[in-house]
Amino acid sequence: MQYNKLDIQYPQNWLDVLHLNKESFEDEAKMAMAAKLFELKRLSSGMAANLVGISRVQFLLNLHRFNVAMIDLEEEELLMDINNA
Repeated sequence: MQYNKLDIQYPQNWLDVLHLNKESFEDEAKMAMAAKLFELKRLSSGMAANLVGISRVQFLLNLHRFNVAMIDLEEEELLMDINNA
């Protein structure tokens, strides 16, 4: 599989302000992007987890940090799922 790379510039002082090292900040930024793309239904949870480099379960369990719901179903969809279970 071919991969593309995204390069984002950010000021060095952000690391100091956020009390993070470079690796932690970049991991957090990747997770935030993946969580938002998942929330917008642009990526599946598996695709988003792959983007971050963690398991699907780990990804889903970390969504609360970004106020993103693991399951975002309308009431009607939820009732259909319950009836089909």
